[in-house]
Amino acid sequence: MTSPTAPAAAPRRARSTAGLLAAALVLLPSAAGCSSSGSPATGTAHGAHGADRGGTLVIGATGTLPDPDTILGGAGYEGTALVSFQIYEGLTRYDLSQGNTPAPVTSALASSWTVAPDHRTWTFTLRKGVTFQDGTAFDAAAVVFNLDRYLKKGSPYYTAALGAAAQEYAGDITSYRAPDPDHVVLVTKAPNGHFTDDLTHLLIASPTAVRRYGDSGFAQHPVGTGPFSFASQTPGQQIDLVANPHYWRGAPKLDKLVVQALPDPAARTAALLSGGANMIDYPDPDDIARLRSDGAQIDTNSYDHIWYWILDQSKAPWNNVLVRQAANDAINRSAIAEDLLHGTAGPAYQAAPKGTFAYDPAGNLYSYDPAKARQLLARAGLAHGFTTTVTVPTAGSGNLLPVPISEAIQQDLAAVGITVKIRTTDWSTLLSDEAKGQVALGSDALAQSTTLFQSESLLPLFLGTGSPFWTGHYSDPAVDRLFAAASSCLDQNTRQQDYTQALDQVTKDAPWLFVVNDRDARALSPKVHGFVEPQSWFVDLTNVWVSA
Repeated sequence: MTSPTAPAAAPRRARSTAGLLAAALVLLPSAAGCSSSGSPATGTAHGAHGADRGGTLVIGATGTLPDPDTILGGAGYEGTALVSFQIYEGLTRYDLSQGNTPAPVTSALASSWTVAPDHRTWTFTLRKGVTFQDGTAFDAAAVVFNLDRYLKKGSPYYTAALGAAAQEYAGDITSYRAPDPDHVVLVTKAPNGHFTDDLTHLLIASPTAVRRYGDSGFAQHPVGTGPFSFASQTPGQQIDLVANPHYWRGAPKLDKLVVQALPDPAARTAALLSGGANMIDYPDPDDIARLRSDGAQIDTNSYDHIWYWILDQSKAPWNNVLVRQAANDAINRSAIAEDLLHGTAGPAYQAAPKGTFAYDPAGNLYSYDPAKARQLLARAGLAHGFTTTVTVPTAGSGNLLPVPISEAIQQDLAAVGITVKIRTTDWSTLLSDEAKGQVALGSDALAQSTTLFQSESLLPLFLGTGSPFWTGHYSDPAVDRLFAAASSCLDQNTRQQDYTQALDQVTKDAPWLFVVNDRDARALSPKVHGFVEPQSWFVDLTNVWVSA
């Protein structure tokens, strides 16, 4: 591809976003764009990339499956990875072909792009010869049709739900046009250093299919340009896809891809052992030895992920930074990571996950120090402790073993005088309430997992002042300024420094109980070949095949 030519660092500016929850780490594909440095890879590729091909890959997912209408989703990034990114593509995509660095952004439906000297006008050259899975041609008119559907309230196919979802990734776009069938021009309201990252999530649907089925019917007949075509579904529970023989990168090696919702870890293990599934997301750590003895491959890799509790700073005593820091010093992360999760996660001692360029090797402010925790509580006037509540999802995208982890935290906090009552709910309810600016079940804290840089536009939603989501009422003007500066930055070193400094301050403020970083464990049948475990939430299944 031709890399975009970017000018010197753009003026810094504030960024306002709204949309859905999720997150991740990216690179702009240009010398002046932002890039990252990652942790050593543990990801591996299984099988050959030669003539071997075929078979059906059946994946057991940890949560419910998404609405397959482009960006509506609703099942976290697991649903995006296993369903949405298999059916659709954006102008850009993540390169998920290797496992030794965080996955960079590369070309997809756009083969190249340039950025004008105003730092706001982006011209994308579209890939020639691409067709949708219904056989219709992809061109600039299709891009404009989809942008109208997301952004233009007067469009006959615009809906409020699509518009709300699109704000996360397209909220900065002020205008767009197609000067000819092979180019689109997108203009942002201000310089946006992660615009090409945003566009990986702005998925392009077949205009013909949308017109044919309408907004209400398209989710039952989704059509994109991705490697797999929709075949059938049981909404929320199972989606059957087949290889797209005309995919522009080459037909996938698989014949068929089936994604099943198996939120119960025991059910996922049973499915893999019985042959009902041949790949499962996040096997129960207690089952890993048994799975290995049965011949299963266990793949892990570092990536951008953190499992944490959000603490409600509008309520005493969580409004006291000493109390929040005390809780962070009270928990035995190493025991949770090694004894409970059997190495499928690593301890998180700061806000920035190790699998990101913002990680600060000198930034591990907390440790397992119950004596220090008691001293901090005494300084806060709580030598005798206090009682609090936390809402915990029972399963869900990237949540590992949420209830057992929370029970381990409950025991550690009890040892320093903090009594915790655990309230459980399902992942969808938790996300729905959080999107309304509420915590499910009205608790004082909320357990969840997320990625922070994948996509980067989400950082202000998780940690910025005035977020429409429930953030525990955290607000730090210095963090807001650094996020805004990094968002508009086109210089790699400055961008990295801004994010590192911002998350160092978040670590000191302790709005969260930082617990563990997931290592993205997957269990695969020995019949599955060609899978690469990337440093990303997302996966490339085009080179996977299943032997008989």
